[in-house]
Amino acid sequence: MSETRQTFANLALWQIVFWYCLIAISTSVFVWGVIRLVRKYRQGRSTTRLDHIGRRLLRTTRIVFTHAWIRRRDTTTGLGHAFVFYGFLVLFIGTAILGFQDDFAGPVLGVHFFRDWFYLGYSLFLDVFGVALIVGLVVLAVKRGILRPFRLDYWRPDRKEGEYDRRPWVIDDWAFLGVIFFLALTGFLLEGFRIAETNPSFETWSPLGWGLAQGFRAIGVQGQTAESAHFVLWWVHGVVALSFVATIPYTKALHMLSSPANVAVRDDRAGKRLPTLPADVKSDDVGYARITDLTWNHLVSLDACTKCGKCHAACPATATGYPLSPRDLILDLRDVAADADAMQERRSILGDPIRPETLWSCMQCMACVEICPVGIEHVPIINQMRRALVERGEMDTLLQSTFEMIHTSGNSFGEPKRKRARWAKELDFELKDVRKEPAELLWFVGDYASFDPRNQRATRALARVLDHVGADFGILWDAEKTGGCDVRLAGEEGLWASLAEENIRTISGCDFERIFSSDPHTFHTLRNEYPDLGGSWTVLHHSQLLLELIEAGTLVPAKPLGYRVTYHDPCTLGRYNGVYDAPRQLLAAVGCELVEMPRNRDNSFCCGAGGGRIWMKELKAEGAKRPSELRIDEAVSLGGIDYFVCACPKDVTMYEDAIKTSGHQGEIELRELSELVLESLDLPPLAAVGGPSENEEESA
Repeated sequence: MSETRQTFANLALWQIVFWYCLIAISTSVFVWGVIRLVRKYRQGRSTTRLDHIGRRLLRTTRIVFTHAWIRRRDTTTGLGHAFVFYGFLVLFIGTAILGFQDDFAGPVLGVHFFRDWFYLGYSLFLDVFGVALIVGLVVLAVKRGILRPFRLDYWRPDRKEGEYDRRPWVIDDWAFLGVIFFLALTGFLLEGFRIAETNPSFETWSPLGWGLAQGFRAIGVQGQTAESAHFVLWWVHGVVALSFVATIPYTKALHMLSSPANVAVRDDRAGKRLPTLPADVKSDDVGYARITDLTWNHLVSLDACTKCGKCHAACPATATGYPLSPRDLILDLRDVAADADAMQERRSILGDPIRPETLWSCMQCMACVEICPVGIEHVPIINQMRRALVERGEMDTLLQSTFEMIHTSGNSFGEPKRKRARWAKELDFELKDVRKEPAELLWFVGDYASFDPRNQRATRALARVLDHVGADFGILWDAEKTGGCDVRLAGEEGLWASLAEENIRTISGCDFERIFSSDPHTFHTLRNEYPDLGGSWTVLHHSQLLLELIEAGTLVPAKPLGYRVTYHDPCTLGRYNGVYDAPRQLLAAVGCELVEMPRNRDNSFCCGAGGGRIWMKELKAEGAKRPSELRIDEAVSLGGIDYFVCACPKDVTMYEDAIKTSGHQGEIELRELSELVLESLDLPPLAAVGGPSENEEESA
């Protein structure tokens, strides 16, 4: 007996013809679904996302085949999905090989390779990966149906019970898993019935099918009985398989196509560099107010969502009861985009289904974008909708007044510009005015580091450290304006552009080599966003600068501090700019023992100030803790921590308050990074420095 098998054994000619008709119907339905999707995407705004095609394809191949993004923070699910992915892929390729043999290689080329050693290896390979597919499906089913982690709970923080129905989602999830499991199971049963019919010895190369066949034969299912069972199940399996293929563009199975596509078109710097507005933009075209305002790649990303809930679990707003879930926001938009009438009518998405308070709850911390396994750009999408709200004047009243203060005074505190450098009065040395004399380093201080009394202590500490090592640095004094990072993240693009242009003019008139800032928000916008308007310089965060000085031997700690500390990664320093090591290396250099919080580095938990939230009224659920309070709870739970260390002025403000309001005052204290570095130098305290009083200065 030849070591092979016949695809259409025991089928009449008319049955084979009927089968190919079903294939044609299934393929037609699938293709029509894809055409509908392409038409939908073409209704979105254009964008330049098809540059560097080769690099994009390589990235997509690496991410998809390594499961690098899926495995993050959930190895079990990642492994289960890998089993399903590779099992399904190999079985699909196996089916394609069989079709190539039957429909082209044999009848057209006269080549018959599906036999002997190829067939035996083929049988073993598909059996192994078929088992992997079933194992993976069981892992995912247990995760979703029994373990049920928070991220897979379809609870919504922005709706009351009864205002939403998640049953269609649940049905879609289980139908997808169930159909694939059914196909895998019936595939093995088919193999078992086929082998049981004549029991050829070479079919031991199909170990699971062979085992099933021996079981069938043991209970008398062989010969004609096995043939009849195989015939019935072959049609059931085949029709279900073709139905599955036909429905891919219409069900959760679409993610098999849309997710890799979204990874390919994703912006490498999503959220880290927001798009500027054209000079001639019309008011109606600012931001995303209608579903067709979304760019075509953002419409693709809506369909890429698998409802895995990783963004839902990572979001600090969701965790503290704010009316926002990144997952639900994306899926609400997807529902609108799936409505052909909504697309045709260019229906508004603001108010219904996306409520303003949902958009204003976002802290723009990038936790959702960073963890998304399919590369969805939640933060840029939310930012665009915020722009539309700001353009309409629909914003928090506190936020609006802050924008007005920034516009009139150049800072978010509403202080006269002459007070910006008042923090330096207590120093026992003069700071350079970099507008008037050259300096190696231009220090862009920032609002909170300049005006907030608690942050002024950290600012003076940094100034003393730099003066001690003889660093050549200067500031802009009263010419500095708000960097504008949070203005932009809050959706006021016009004000950000105005601030940026003024700062660029001022900075461009100075003679310096590099810029640094202790404010990650300022560091971010100077480094990543000002270049779009012509301001391109080498920009450092102060932790990088201080570490550089230590490594060069210029800054030498006089004593090890011996403190047991934990460090909080600021969102705009970490997730936005990838600066994780410098602050940690600096703490080690001054003799501190670092104890990491469970959520650290790219998994750091936002303080709650970002995206302009620090300027808005509270939106959290009644009785819920603020993000900053949860973070302090996390730090205290480590036990025996001397200091909670920050490297961001807004963090200093948020966490100093949270230590008090969370009930942990006296259990832990806060230190800014510069303060610890200054302490390690063992310098004498500042003596009182004479100078005009505040009233005298103002009268002058």
